[in-house]
Amino acid sequence: MKKAILIVMLVLNAIVLLGQLWPEGAPPFAGIVNLITLGLNLVMFLILFRKENLFTR
Repeated sequence: MKKAILIVMLVLNAIVLLGQLWPEGAPPFAGIVNLITLGLNLVMFLILFRKENLFTR
């Protein structure tokens, strides 16, 4: 399950990066992908921080 989530996040991040490097080639749904990617990254970082107890150190 973790591997599948990481693969999805890598693909979404690659789409976002491609849109930044080549804006003319960005698909029409690029704004939605950007928002989803930012949200998932935030959730993933919060989960990792909580799991590693970085807030309590």
